[in-house]
Amino acid sequence: MNAEQQRLQQPSWKRWGSYVSDRQWGTVREDYSANGDAWNYTSHDMARSKAWRWGEEGIAGISDDKQLLCFALALWNKRDNIVKERLFGLNNKQGNHGEDVKELYYYLDATPTHSYMKMLYKYPQQAFPYEWLIQENARRTRQQPEFELMDTGIFNEDKYFDVFTEYAKAGTDDILIKITIHNRGHEDASLHVLPTVWFRNTWSWGRHDYKPSLYKTGDHSIRIEHEKLEVSSLYFEGNGTMLFCENETNMHRLYNYDAKELYPKDGIVDHLIHGKKTVNPGMMGTRAAIDYELTIPAGGSHTIRLRLSNQQPFDAFDGFDALFNQRVAEADAFYNELQQGITNDDERLIHRQAIAGMLWNKQFYSYKVQQWLDGDPASPPPPQERWKGRNNDWKQLNNEHIISVPDKWEFPWYAAWDLGFHCVTIGMVDPDFAKQQLQLLTEEWFMHPSGMLPAYEWSLGDANPPIHAGAVFRIFRLDAKAKGVKDYVFLESIFHKLLINFTWWVNRKDTEGNNIFEGGFLGLDNIGVFDRSAPLPAGVQMEQADATSWMAMYALNMLHISLELATYNKAYTGMATKFFEHFLYIAGAMASMGKNNTGLWDEEDEFFYDQVRAENCQIVKLKVKSMVGLIPLFAVEVITKETLDNNPVFAERMNWFLRHRPDLALLVSRWYEEGKQDNHLLGLLGGHRVKRLLSHMLDETQFLSDYGVRSLSREYAQRPYTVRIDGTSMSVPYVPGDSDSDMYGGNSNWRGPVWMPMNFLIIESLRKYHFYYSDDFKIEYPTASGNFVTLKQAGTSIAGRLINIFLRNEQGKRPVFGSNEKMQTDPHFRDYILFHEYFHGDDGRGLGASHQTGWTGLVANLIVMKNNP
Repeated sequence: MNAEQQRLQQPSWKRWGSYVSDRQWGTVREDYSANGDAWNYTSHDMARSKAWRWGEEGIAGISDDKQLLCFALALWNKRDNIVKERLFGLNNKQGNHGEDVKELYYYLDATPTHSYMKMLYKYPQQAFPYEWLIQENARRTRQQPEFELMDTGIFNEDKYFDVFTEYAKAGTDDILIKITIHNRGHEDASLHVLPTVWFRNTWSWGRHDYKPSLYKTGDHSIRIEHEKLEVSSLYFEGNGTMLFCENETNMHRLYNYDAKELYPKDGIVDHLIHGKKTVNPGMMGTRAAIDYELTIPAGGSHTIRLRLSNQQPFDAFDGFDALFNQRVAEADAFYNELQQGITNDDERLIHRQAIAGMLWNKQFYSYKVQQWLDGDPASPPPPQERWKGRNNDWKQLNNEHIISVPDKWEFPWYAAWDLGFHCVTIGMVDPDFAKQQLQLLTEEWFMHPSGMLPAYEWSLGDANPPIHAGAVFRIFRLDAKAKGVKDYVFLESIFHKLLINFTWWVNRKDTEGNNIFEGGFLGLDNIGVFDRSAPLPAGVQMEQADATSWMAMYALNMLHISLELATYNKAYTGMATKFFEHFLYIAGAMASMGKNNTGLWDEEDEFFYDQVRAENCQIVKLKVKSMVGLIPLFAVEVITKETLDNNPVFAERMNWFLRHRPDLALLVSRWYEEGKQDNHLLGLLGGHRVKRLLSHMLDETQFLSDYGVRSLSREYAQRPYTVRIDGTSMSVPYVPGDSDSDMYGGNSNWRGPVWMPMNFLIIESLRKYHFYYSDDFKIEYPTASGNFVTLKQAGTSIAGRLINIFLRNEQGKRPVFGSNEKMQTDPHFRDYILFHEYFHGDDGRGLGASHQTGWTGLVANLIVMKNNP
């Protein structure tokens, strides 16, 4: 067991980590408006002057797990009119494709206990083009690409600083900090570097009176006093100047209200840039920065060393470099063991950076809905309209935890189905944290009393795909493999909560009781011909192939968990039978929905479609070939002979049910078609339909691109799919890049791009079908190529196409970077990977949120899968 694995056995090593958000402004948590306009209630311009209620933001920030104390990086190039304390981006209405961060930064390395972390921020030496970015994106239409920081040309002459921030823990509350600034330009350049430490404001809201303090205790140290913290000092080297203010709102600047506070949150900035007397001459406060004014020679660098520590007094920098080197070596040892079998150096680099992004995107998340709706005793009461507004029916939600978020700038909150995918990757390095994350969503203070899981803060009540049971079982097996012991307590406790959630789905999303589900949004934003969350006319229902398939998958996941638990406690045998029946009823409905219905499978097109059912039972099939019709592949499990032998009561009950419902046994389950080693298949598709559906999915003129499976068939590139409903004509065009629709804000697109999580589930499903059908079952890959492969080989090949998004190709270029020549060739750019939200369906370039390692981090799993087939 290596050093990092040993630390993972001690939870206290995670007390400090990368838990500071990249953006707190523009979030629902900080919105106290009447109309729920979170983006305008707090803005980037306000952020430097406003004390936040629910969390903190910063660049390369760390905090303790209660976010009582934060540390982050601030910079000033002497040309900007503000200090760079936080990452800049556009709000939803400013961006021509939704909200978007306009910075260049990279999460390069991290261990699961945060014993070592490394992050890079690229800071221009010229004035940061804030207004240009706002104005140009406002000018552009949805048919034009986003205008990014790189497009301004500000990096063309290499007039920028590479600022590396590294952390290495000497102990659980003893953190070494190294900031290294490289001048990449050809001339000497000056800047201010301001490492900043501050307390989250917990004292101004009228709920807690205790106020901590920071104060100077020597020429190179700041004393930290907080009743709940072990860390007691910040030590620093060099000629830095200590500056102190309070983490309090500048009421005069924001609200034209003269408050008594002389040294507000933006006091250090105003003092530095404008020479104002807004820092405390008494050298104390709740926010402090150490100001280093540096001139870095052309091509040169400078390193600043600091230490946040619970040790005092002592020589803070004795053995500093040796310990730093030791932690780097331990991180290397951890990843070398993890990457056994991965022989390609470029794949190893991508794998490590993907996991680093996952670990950096852990965030302290606080949002207590009842308190948020009530307002705070020391603040004006929120408008009454809020009681009928956003999230008003989630008063039980009480969040104050470290949570894996999709992206700490563009999505600085958890998203329920994203989190399920995050855990699949995090589980490779820290299964305990993955288990804890999945458990959180089902706790009473998260889960709605109805049994619904919270979606995300913009709309907690949105329906997200129910993938959690599958994620739970994956993590259960990963954990057992890593430790050699099965954690039945985890599996059993979460299973009971998932039972409640499954019942919510059945009761709330199957209004006709016919096992066809109307899921609504289901995370796929604009994939349909209309907004699937919008109310339909009276008497009209939408029956969704994806909602029904997700539920079939959910039933199979719960069946699998039940069978596993039955080996531990035979009382769960009955639950296994129950979910076996649930699956068969759903599968039967998918295949044939009654006397006059043909089901959601279209025999002519050999594809699954959504349909709209009118009050007069008239049915309109929405015959658009999209990812919706591929999701039925995900509902598949194989029941082995060994499982049945170990659960004879389940086998007996199952066979009784099949004898009494031979229509389902023969038509749907294919139960009597024994596969390899007498295994049995439970799936929505038998062998013939698998081949027919895959003939579309693996067709390069339809779904299959060089970089994975598209979310919409390319056949609509020349002629969009069009349908008329109630006299209105609606269409779905093939849009392989950014969305041309403002549905759901327009910041994501399911009408053509490649999405990593869906491809991951496709590959998993192909492997399950292969396990049942064996190597004898072959398909044409790609369609019309004359080349036949096994299902497993097809899945591995798709995984390779997805990995190729990030790998250097024969020309030495990474498709993820598109046509950006500097990112492709410059040695200070080309090996720093961005893990985007989704990818262009034709050329593979990255789109959407640029740091959504959340579910795109699954590429790490795919690299392992490819190298260990």
